[in-house]
Amino acid sequence: MKAMEMRSMEPAALLAETEKLRRELLELRCKIALGEDVRPHRIGEIKKEIARMLTVLAEKKEGVEA
Repeated sequence: MKAMEMRSMEPAALLAETEKLRRELLELRCKIALGEDVRPHRIGEIKKEIARMLTVLAEKKEGVEA
């Protein structure tokens, strides 16, 4: 999801999406620990997307408009 799309979302929706991604990240880490096949690059993608969402939430909290 692009940052512009995130900026158009409500803060509650962003928080819900962030939690969903955190659960997915946890599941991927568990699969790696169990030795299952996973796409390792997906972990980095998820972490970056979470960081983007948290940045947009911080901008909304400060009242910064892009």
